[in-house]
Amino acid sequence: MASTNKDVETLNSFLRGEISAVETYRQAIGHVSDGLARDALEYCQHDHEHRVEEIRERILRMGGEPVESSGMWGTFAKLVQGGADVLGEKAAIQALEEGEDHGLADYQRDADQVHGENRRFVRMELIPAQKRTHERLSRLKRTLH
Repeated sequence: MASTNKDVETLNSFLRGEISAVETYRQAIGHVSDGLARDALEYCQHDHEHRVEEIRERILRMGGEPVESSGMWGTFAKLVQGGADVLGEKAAIQALEEGEDHGLADYQRDADQVHGENRRFVRMELIPAQKRTHERLSRLKRTLH
């Protein structure tokens, strides 16, 4: 049971990060006028929304209570994105890419904090999905320069 509680705690940490990513993308999309950039950001947002649902379902199946908000991470992400919005699209995309870097680092650092099927889920589904959104954002950033 202790490992289940630890898994729920770690998955909830991942969930807060994913909720924060969705909120931050939503805010950034509102400030992007370029159609291709908007499409890429919407793709990334939907990818993060999918991860939110997958993590929530997994926590519920384990008998845990999924968090409902991004907590402090969301507050920090909004401050960073708010500053980037003032500076323009390139800065907003740079801030999103830094958020993707941070999310990937969190998954890689904490993957071994979960056990069994949850570890496989993090390593085989969440990390590759995080790498995919990061790469899409990196490509977008390169096209805007």
